[in-house]
Amino acid sequence: MGLEGNLIVGQSGGPTAVINASLAGVIEEAKKHSEIKEIYGAIHGVEGLLQEEIVDLRSESDEAVSLLRNTPASALLTCRRKLTEDDYEHLLSIFRAHNIRYFLYIGGNDSADTTHKVGILAQESGYEMRVMGVPKTVDNDLAYMDHTPGFGSVARFNALAMRDAGLDSIAMSTSTPIKIVETMGRNAGWITASTALAREKPGDPPDLIYLPERPFDHDRFLSDVKKVLERGRGCTIAVCEGLRDAEGNPVVASKSEIDTDAFGHRQLGGIGDYLARFLMSNLNLKARADKAGTIQRVCGFAQSSVDAAEAYMAGAAAVRHACEGTTAQMVTLVRVSNDPYKCETGLAPLSAVANAERVVPDEFISDEGNDVTPAFIDYALPLIGDPMPSYARLKLERIPKLLQT
Repeated sequence: MGLEGNLIVGQSGGPTAVINASLAGVIEEAKKHSEIKEIYGAIHGVEGLLQEEIVDLRSESDEAVSLLRNTPASALLTCRRKLTEDDYEHLLSIFRAHNIRYFLYIGGNDSADTTHKVGILAQESGYEMRVMGVPKTVDNDLAYMDHTPGFGSVARFNALAMRDAGLDSIAMSTSTPIKIVETMGRNAGWITASTALAREKPGDPPDLIYLPERPFDHDRFLSDVKKVLERGRGCTIAVCEGLRDAEGNPVVASKSEIDTDAFGHRQLGGIGDYLARFLMSNLNLKARADKAGTIQRVCGFAQSSVDAAEAYMAGAAAVRHACEGTTAQMVTLVRVSNDPYKCETGLAPLSAVANAERVVPDEFISDEGNDVTPAFIDYALPLIGDPMPSYARLKLERIPKLLQT
């Protein structure tokens, strides 16, 4: 018999299309272990936990738990709360009162830091408790893993959106020759890069892709767009909201205190409109910008079956490892093979994950800095699940003109 006591799980940070699949994995795996007595959920993550907003997950029906696998957003509700020293002490008193011996937190870098610090305090206080991180972030920027749960689905959404936006752009190229699609992404351009998965054949949109891993240069951007426009069918561009200039400053970012979260992250967004205005003023051509906003990270209709399965696998693995005595670790996803695609789970120290960020590597970015490489396509394509839909391609053979104009 292992460590007996109760388990609590919470969700943190931005919701995703598969974060609830991880929750389902935690609940269903916890039910298999006799040492885990009660299975609790923390409403609004650690923010609600500080108020003892705790729910009984064993009381949920098997059907409801099973449906979590394909339910988007955060079923337990989420938060962005940076804890103070007093908060940590209060959390530990709550854990003691409710005999919490297993604390699992589903989230990204900041959540890993929170979980790590909870574990340290429990250890220093002589309170035996296993703490585990379950990875989650659409940004795909967690270190020590091949990819993160949530990325495959947001990548699928953006590939689908770009394929349709590209067709719309080509159709309207005589009246609105330029379309800019803005995606999420603070420091890492993984989501923006995924728009390249929209291409069914060489030359398909997007024509240009700009990531924050490369300094944004307005003159080079203008030159790139002009070259594409010479082809005569318009220009479709994918840009990351986190684009930065040569000095490392965001090209566009909110300056309002209201738009800055507890961890000091300023709200980004608006780069698409900004660049559309820039191109219109310099090229005297009409340009439009599309932005899906936060809906892209959480759309159930774009959920990747691979992503959902791996999110569930990560949640279940966290429980198993905790019951085996593991603590202060985050579950990782490890790619075993690419053809056929196969992924397994591993472990990384919470302290290491909390203090590292994984950006798009050089080998995934074109030398010109305005596209991705075939290596990125090979990496990302298996993660979006089912094949992308194929659309009709009419030959559009012109008949001879009978009148000269």
